[in-house]
Amino acid sequence: MQFHLDNMTCGGCVRSVTRAIQSVDADAGVVADPAARLVEVQTSATRERIIAALREAGFPPREQ
Repeated sequence: MQFHLDNMTCGGCVRSVTRAIQSVDADAGVVADPAARLVEVQTSATRERIIAALREAGFPPREQ
C-alpha cells in the first residue's frame, strides 16, 4: 500500500513514520521518499491500522 504524507519532509520524519508503521507490524517493509512525500508499505496489517498509526504519529496520510 502507498500513502502520500504531506508533512514528511526529512530523514527524521522518515524515522518517525517507520517507527509508527513498525509499531503495528514489526516486520513491515517501509520505503519512504521524503522528496516526493510518499511511503510504500509492505505489511500484513490492515490499511486501517496503518492509517491510524500514521495519524497518531502526526503524519495523516492521503491515499494514493
